[in-house]
Amino acid sequence: MITTAEIGIDLGTANILVSSKNKGIAFNEPAVVAIDKKTKKVLAVGIEAKNMIGKTPEKIVTIRPLKDGVIADYEITTDMLKYIMSKTSRKLGFSLRKPNVIVCTPSGSNSVDRRAIHDAVRNAGAKKVHIIEEPVAAAIGAGLPVDEPVANVIVDIGGGTTEVAIISYGGVVACHSIQIAGDQMDDDIIQYLRKNYNLLIGERTAETIKMEIGYATANHEEMVMEVRGRDLLSGLPKTISLSSKEIHQTLKESLFDILAAIQVTLENCPAELSGDIVDRGIILTGGGSLLRGIEEWLTQEIFVPVHLAPNPLESVALGAGKALHYFNKLQTVRI
Repeated sequence: MITTAEIGIDLGTANILVSSKNKGIAFNEPAVVAIDKKTKKVLAVGIEAKNMIGKTPEKIVTIRPLKDGVIADYEITTDMLKYIMSKTSRKLGFSLRKPNVIVCTPSGSNSVDRRAIHDAVRNAGAKKVHIIEEPVAAAIGAGLPVDEPVANVIVDIGGGTTEVAIISYGGVVACHSIQIAGDQMDDDIIQYLRKNYNLLIGERTAETIKMEIGYATANHEEMVMEVRGRDLLSGLPKTISLSSKEIHQTLKESLFDILAAIQVTLENCPAELSGDIVDRGIILTGGGSLLRGIEEWLTQEIFVPVHLAPNPLESVALGAGKALHYFNKLQTVRI
């Protein structure tokens, strides 16, 4: 008897991850597609497409078909998913069978967004498609007891959105989502260098700066990085030295917006669950949670223990892959 393959997909703004409940992460690449503007043909997907950003001739354009966790370009998303599912199928050894897929959506997405994701995954080659809210998947992936009547607080700082959710007994008790996350931090850095140094840099350079010398805490050992870009006055290449103290000041506004989202969610928490939060603390997931010092900074600001998930980048995808074990207990999203 041939069993149906089961996979979980994390459709992130920055990265797409695919996991299977038995083999873990099977695909992890940027959510970027390179297409020919004239023919609309997909030329590259994932890492190969990301390496082409800012380096292609006029007829080739690199785009992110997902924005803020929802589909911005349906046809290209479907083509991208077909490529991803084909590659994953070969890797996992079920290329002749259509898999059952659990796909994650932001908790703030509406029924139209969810229907678009459902249909795109189905058209890409899935047999059945189940929708699960991203914070619930992140909590499962982080190893939290989501099916028990205790408060599990997840802060998922992704590429396009930050989602804060309190989960208890398989469902979301309170949640808040804002469109400020890793991409906004990158844009903050781009605008800072443009305004203060007349230097134009790209998204990839901004992301590298954030990862290398980005800090959430003001008190840290100062680091300096050489940054190359284009001088906006002369139009010529230019190199500057950038301090981690400057980057901290640049990221402060976005960080305080994330803090405000956490505070709003905690204020909406039922009194019975508040004690659990003090005891169990908050779990950080998503790529943005890897910013240096963010655990320490949040702990100081909200007076609640803050912990980093074991695999913050992979938590949502791992949780989606394991979610079928919990499906009878989870309050899943219906399409």
